[in-house]
Amino acid sequence: MKIKNTILVLGLFLVIISANSQNKTFKKDEFKQWAQTPPMGWNSWDCYGPTVEEHEVKANADYMAKNLKKFGWEYVVVDIRWFVENDKAGGYNQTDPRYVIDQYGRYLPAVNRFPSAKYGQGFKPLADYIHKKGLKFGIHIMRGIPKKAVEDKLPIKGTNGVTADQIYTTALQCEWLKDNYTIIADKPGAQEYYNSIFELYAQWGVDFIKIDDLSRPYHEGEINLIRNAIDQCGRKIVLSTSPGETPIEAAPHVTSHANMWRMVDDVWDTWPHITHLMDVEQKWYPYIAPGTWPDCDMIPLGRISVRGERGEDRMTRLTKDEQYTLITFFNIFKSPLFFGGDLPSNDAFTLSLLTNKNVVKMHNESTGVKQLFQKEGKIAVTSKNPKDGSIYLALFNISDIASQNVSVNLSDLGISGEADVLNMWTNEKSKVTAAIFAADLKPHSSVLYQLKSKK
Repeated sequence: MKIKNTILVLGLFLVIISANSQNKTFKKDEFKQWAQTPPMGWNSWDCYGPTVEEHEVKANADYMAKNLKKFGWEYVVVDIRWFVENDKAGGYNQTDPRYVIDQYGRYLPAVNRFPSAKYGQGFKPLADYIHKKGLKFGIHIMRGIPKKAVEDKLPIKGTNGVTADQIYTTALQCEWLKDNYTIIADKPGAQEYYNSIFELYAQWGVDFIKIDDLSRPYHEGEINLIRNAIDQCGRKIVLSTSPGETPIEAAPHVTSHANMWRMVDDVWDTWPHITHLMDVEQKWYPYIAPGTWPDCDMIPLGRISVRGERGEDRMTRLTKDEQYTLITFFNIFKSPLFFGGDLPSNDAFTLSLLTNKNVVKMHNESTGVKQLFQKEGKIAVTSKNPKDGSIYLALFNISDIASQNVSVNLSDLGISGEADVLNMWTNEKSKVTAAIFAADLKPHSSVLYQLKSKK
């Protein structure tokens, strides 16, 4: 009898602890502590579009745990429409989607794609699998409330009789995916709906959430609801707003509400996508800061479009020079890094782009990121490492037809006199003594250096 009573008391104690943790409310701006360095992980979109299945997510998590975790890669993110049973690649199934949704209008994982979600367990078993590997779990959602919840007038959890049809509008509905309606932010029940979904996600063990159709136009009202809901859900959930182009005028708001935000639309494996990104990002350098990161989008390298939205199953179409340019730019800009290819399909070269210790160190520790110039197809970006005094310098030739000499004045880097130079991709070491530092670069190519002044 004593043993049974002890078990009962212990069980009650654990329930109370769990309830208290779920009821924790975070302070304003505390969320910035959750991503002091730019988040790094894998996202299913580039390779599986809206069709990823549980076994594929686990395979990518297994690869990350084995090959990438020690370099700081930790998030495993299930992208779009995990709640649709019959979705397909190459265009969304808009005619007869079979949604999985609960009695409160909250999407649930499709069990035919995520078998561990059976019996109403949601993503908790999958999150547990990923957490046991020392990794973190993320999901994608669309902003707003499901059309099906509105049509069926489903009740909003946490309200006294408010139903989904009382908090929506068809205005500003997403143009490219019409699963949801816009939520009217000041309606009674609006905050409660977002609270209810994040309560569910916290129970599942979600660590990261990417929310689509927030940035263009910029939905400040719904972003406020989302931030409030995360802050009171009891779990530290990193918030990524998507897709771009986030208006620069919204910078004060997005930096105080999100951990990362997209600057452009989807970046795919074509050179114009990269040059467009490099053009748009110029205005975002002042907003690179711990906890809040301008986001260059997923990394379209390795094997992509296995069942994706842009083209056939393939290894990235970018040349090796272009791949170095992309990964160099993402790293020195301190963008969040979310690999888009199928990790188990990586070749040795692709893996090498993700596991360079010096580049990872720069990505994590550098400060003061700034562009020195972008003109005539030449770009120079620099930052510094306050821990060891290193200066980082990335030089790019983004012109299409000609090799170019790209040079900087060492004084612009705060260096005078002799400096040791490390080519961070080749590990070649050299010295520089002249006042000008230069590199001859082929079209679409780049170099990344670490410089240490002798003084």
